[in-house]
Amino acid sequence: MARPIWTGIVSFGLVSLPVALYTATDSHTIRFHQLQRGTADRIRNRRVNERTGDEVDLDEIVKGYDTGSEYVIVEPEELDDIAPGRSKALEVSEFVDLDMVEPIFFDRTYYLGPRGEQYGKVYALLQRALAESNKAGIATFVMRGREYLVALKAEDDLLTLHSLHWADEIRDPHEEVPDLPDKTEPTAAEVKMAHQLIDALTTDWDPEDFHDTFQEKVEALIEAKATGETVEKAEPAAQPTGVVDLMETLRASVERARSPKDTGEKAGASEKTGRGKKPAAKKRTRASGAGSLRSLTKAELYEKAAKAGIKGRSGMTRDQLADALAKGS
Repeated sequence: MARPIWTGIVSFGLVSLPVALYTATDSHTIRFHQLQRGTADRIRNRRVNERTGDEVDLDEIVKGYDTGSEYVIVEPEELDDIAPGRSKALEVSEFVDLDMVEPIFFDRTYYLGPRGEQYGKVYALLQRALAESNKAGIATFVMRGREYLVALKAEDDLLTLHSLHWADEIRDPHEEVPDLPDKTEPTAAEVKMAHQLIDALTTDWDPEDFHDTFQEKVEALIEAKATGETVEKAEPAAQPTGVVDLMETLRASVERARSPKDTGEKAGASEKTGRGKKPAAKKRTRASGAGSLRSLTKAELYEKAAKAGIKGRSGMTRDQLADALAKGS
């Protein structure tokens, strides 16, 4: 059972609800140690006094604000003293329609649970009211020496808390992004064709259909280097679409997305694998022989070969991978 990262009181009006905050997401990024090249020697970061060169213990470190002429020292407990109670209170100041909160404001997501079974009714009441009204409670609270702007939402059968960016943290895209279209307008035919392409590739959203393919490639790289093998290099990135052939490219994309494959899938489905979609092979009807395997992409064949432990796969062509897999099945 996870431990809460914050406990406090959620209040709206005169209603108070003791809650506990839990991390809702987890990172599965592969982490590497830093080593000096040519050795197995670890490189570590140390907290060092820049004047003396001596390492400093964490409990001896305080915060200092540089005024230009001197440092103003602030102790950790002083940050709590300037806002008594703020670190334990999450007061909902207003409720807003969820559609009014633009996606760019959302940062991190947390689960919010009642702090005790006796508060279950109040918790369920707030969750149901937010779900039926499609509204979010906007609040601020202090956690770990920092104030957060948050949105309190109902999702499924629980309450979630979403930290939000402050308004002055959102950058103006017209100041940050060069070459944004100004007076350049696509033709009506191009817009219509783009809609057709989007419709042809539209499906139901299922987050389980996507996974971290880059991490899998990193794992394959580590495994291959550990056993003295090489790894299949990724295909080069797609070339930019020129303005002159835009209409023809759109038309060809629509035709490709609409043309059925041997399994009844849309032809565009295999391209989704490279963007995190689960390999199309998982959705195929089981078949044997190199013939059916040749309908897979080289990346899909290589992934199957890696799982099957086929030796020398990194140097094989697409057809050789299919033949090797057929012999091993």
